[in-house]
Amino acid sequence: MRYVVIGSGPAGLNAIEAIRELDKDGEILLTTAEKYVGYSRPLITYLLGRKVTEEKMYYRTEDYLKEMGVSIKPATRVERVIPKEKVVVTSTGEKIAYDKLLLAVGGKPFVPKIEGLEGKEGVFTFTTWEDEERVERYIKENDVREAVVLGGGLIGLKTTEALMELGVKVTIVELADRILSVTFDKKASEIITNALKKEGCDVITNDTIVAVKGEGSVSSVVLKSGKEIPTRLLIIAIGVRPNVDFLKDSGIEINRGIVVNEKMETSEKDIYAAGDCTEFYDLIDGQRKTIAIWPVAVAQGRVAGYNMAGGNVRYPGGIPMNSVELAGIPTISVGHTNVEGDEYEILTYEEGNTYKKMVIKDNKLIGAVLVNDIDRAGIYTGLILQKLDVSSFKDKLLDENFGLVYLPKEFRKKMLEGEVKIWLE
Repeated sequence: MRYVVIGSGPAGLNAIEAIRELDKDGEILLTTAEKYVGYSRPLITYLLGRKVTEEKMYYRTEDYLKEMGVSIKPATRVERVIPKEKVVVTSTGEKIAYDKLLLAVGGKPFVPKIEGLEGKEGVFTFTTWEDEERVERYIKENDVREAVVLGGGLIGLKTTEALMELGVKVTIVELADRILSVTFDKKASEIITNALKKEGCDVITNDTIVAVKGEGSVSSVVLKSGKEIPTRLLIIAIGVRPNVDFLKDSGIEINRGIVVNEKMETSEKDIYAAGDCTEFYDLIDGQRKTIAIWPVAVAQGRVAGYNMAGGNVRYPGGIPMNSVELAGIPTISVGHTNVEGDEYEILTYEEGNTYKKMVIKDNKLIGAVLVNDIDRAGIYTGLILQKLDVSSFKDKLLDENFGLVYLPKEFRKKMLEGEVKIWLE
């Protein structure tokens, strides 16, 4: 059996480990478009900000993979998949045959059309280690002292923090009415915004970049409002999209992402997909969507790997989840947190920079936001995943001492025995 895995992120590497648990002898070939294999993408901003060393970037090394009998082809971009021939074709024209194929190709940054953007030096996206290297080199060679970050989501904010660690003055430009608008409400966003401003960061909302000026390299950006901001560095961080363009002629079913079933099988026989490139069910509302977070990629990768090697396991679905520290403030959002309608009950607690929000629907907790007090995040996540009726103790959810003692005995037992799976790192 020959397994070909495209992509060396958490989905691909966890799939490889799962394959090896069931098949000790099958041939495994790992290809990745990147030159670095087995590193943690969430750490690239920490690398830029000098909070981690290069050695700490790896969660799986090439030596570890080779010990498992994995052949590795780094810096190899797959440009076509031909299911009828059971081959993939690389950018050099090489054909790689497979018996079982996993697409764990992740997402790619979305870059909008902006006047004067194309071909400008000093404009970067920031989602890979190689992006980090290019940005760091550009800052050093050009003695960059100010930067503009387009996008106030998690990637934009973590990039902002890394730049500020290097002494760069940053202006964030966000189209929405607040930063972190996808996961945070106005109050939670306000706490982080104020903390960033105290550290010297400018935050501009309800605006966006419409033009980039400069001869050869960026010298300033022009906003829709007419404001012009001098800068020699522009980071575009307005989100990622599933990396599926190269599959358009493959016959594999694609909506926003690659459509997979509970076994992580695509519409084509012997082809599986996992991670940020896939589209699967949200456990809360049952809608198909992409959930581009590490825990989901890990779980999907393991399910795909087991099934590729002859197992029979299923992935139940995932939920949106983010855990990150911003401006020295720990935050967690899990589930559906930005909702509107009479069918939702919202519980909140505010004190200084501490904020907690619970979203309840049909007596079930479906979302939670925690700012500066994240100790019980695991319990809230378990309640959401298990769809437990919280009506008997919902008035205790925001208590400072809320814990397992408030939960039904059977649920407590499951949590203590590890039967309630909480995907929170």
